[in-house]
Parts: sequence; C-alpha cells; structure tokens
Amino acid sequence: MQMGGYGPLTWHVMLTTWHGNLVWDLLILAALASYILGLTRAHRMGTAGLPWYRVLSFLLGLAALVIGLNTAIETYSHVLFWVHMVQHLLMIMVVPALLVIGSPLTLLLQVTQGRTQERVRSVLLSAPVSFLTHPLVGLLLYSGVIIGTHLTSFMEQMMLHPWLHQTEHVLYLVAGYLFLLPLLGNEPIRWRPPYLVRLVVLFIAMAPETIVGIVLLQADHELFPAYAEIHRMWGPSPLQDLNRGGAIMWAFGDGLMMAFIVGVVLAYITHASTNATAGSWLEGVRRSTLADNLAATGERAELDGADLDDDEAALAAYNRMLGRLHDGSAGRSPTGGETTTGR
Repeated sequence: MQMGGYGPLTWHVMLTTWHGNLVWDLLILAALASYILGLTRAHRMGTAGLPWYRVLSFLLGLAALVIGLNTAIETYSHVLFWVHMVQHLLMIMVVPALLVIGSPLTLLLQVTQGRTQERVRSVLLSAPVSFLTHPLVGLLLYSGVIIGTHLTSFMEQMMLHPWLHQTEHVLYLVAGYLFLLPLLGNEPIRWRPPYLVRLVVLFIAMAPETIVGIVLLQADHELFPAYAEIHRMWGPSPLQDLNRGGAIMWAFGDGLMMAFIVGVVLAYITHASTNATAGSWLEGVRRSTLADNLAATGERAELDGADLDDDEAALAAYNRMLGRLHDGSAGRSPTGGETTTGR
C-alpha cells in the first residue's frame, strides 16, 4: 500500500494541513445554524434559554468535530495507528461529552410550543428512545464498539474500504452520545440515574478501554497488516505505532473517563449543597406553588420528579411564575386597586 505522498508528521504539518469533508462539514454547519436559531428563538420567546457554559460546550463540541475530521488527524489516521487512536478518543468521548453538556434537546423543547412540543416530548419519552438511552444499553453499546472496532478484523477492513471509515465515525459518535447522555446530561429523557449509579457505570466503562489498550500496548506483532503495508521511511515501526496507539487508548481514554467521573462528583456536591440549603420541605412548597400557578394560568410543564434548581425546564417555569407574580404586584395601586399593566 502506498502512502499517497504523505511526508513525516511534524507540528507544522499538524497545524497547517486542512482539507474539506463535504458531507460532515454540511452536517456540522446545519447543527451550528440550528443551535444558534434555537437560542435566538428562545430569547425572543422569553424562555430561560441555556446557561452560557452549555452554549460554550456545544460550540466546542462542534469545533472538536471539525478538528477531528478536517485536519491532519483525519489525513494521517490512515497512515499512523496512534493518530487513528487520537481521532477515536475525540469522536467517541470528547465530542459526545461536549454536545451532551450543550443540552440541544432541552433547547429543542424550549423553542417549540403546543402540539409540536408535545410531539417532541412524546418522542423523547417513547419506548424506542428510552431503550436506546438506558444507561445499561449505552454501556453495552459503548463497550461493544470499542472492542469490536479494535480486537476484530474491522480495523483491517476499514483501511481497505474508505467508506467503512466514515461508518466508523458514525459508530463512535452515536455510541459515545447515547452512553454519556444519561450520565453527563440533564436532558428531558426518561432516565436520570442517581449520581452513585452514574459513577458506577463510568467506572465500569473504563474496563473495555483498559483491556483493549493493554492488548494493543503489549502486542508483539502487527495486528493490522494494512498499516504495516504502508511503506514509510519515517516515524515509528508498525509495531511501535500499534503499541503507541494502545498506550494512548489506555492512558488518555481512562484519563478522560476520570475527568467525567470528577465532573459527576462535582455535580453531586453542588446538587447536595442546593438541597441542603433549600431543604426538602421548602422544595415541596415551591413545587406545590408552581403546580398551582401553572394550573391557574393554563401553562404546561413537566414537574414529575423535577428538581426546580437542577431541571432547566422546571426552573424556567418557576422563573416565569415569579415574573408573573412580580408584574401582578407592580400592577396594584397604593389603595389596593388594580391597574392595567402590559407585558
């Protein structure tokens, strides 16, 4: 197999190599435009929108996807296995995590109304979506993709058939997103597992990465002949390249998973601190008051099991209630009569 004229991978090459990836670039632009339009519509509708850190996270996720698919990482993933492994971690861990934290599904609910919103909500809570977003299903899918694409003949076939490489991208993104959605996200889906369950699942998910990483790191012969057939006059030998890829998967894969675990722990601490401040009794009063107000105004909101300080949709409804109460108070005359006010 010829190298196609690719020279040594230097920092200059890494920073200056750029090529278009038409289908993926169009999808990324569509996702960016949809997200920005959603934020604009949410602002016009007066809904809570999304916190700045969630917006930033989503934008960084799209940027990471562009880097993974349009730079030397994509080009040299066909030449060096360790570069493929860098791309692998970007596509199955970094990009999905950033997109999940960006809460696009919450934004979708915020910018829809009436029957459209009910349809969206029913789809997100439907049996097929609930099955796919179950933490156990996500864990099995995530583990299966990691093992199946590295300890079988898939990698060899991917090198021989370029279209399979694009399929691999889809597998990584979908598996990573479905796995991390109920663990790192705060989206309007059926599953919001307790923090302890999230931690256990994340710890378990380190096993397939560790196993595959160690197998590749300790291999004493090239497992993917297609990489060995690339006649390079530079860089590591095929076996060294394979071992480096295994080391990257083991060290950085587990490192990223530990970062997710730390994030869940910090989220739990914040959540526990909020509950300690408000108290369960006060939380119940707030929920009851909001439910009565929504019933009186005819506004709809899902409050079952929602924490008013943690669930963004419930918090938005609560803030709108406070705004109505404030406007009603401001509309009273000093003598107790009502004056007409506009919103």
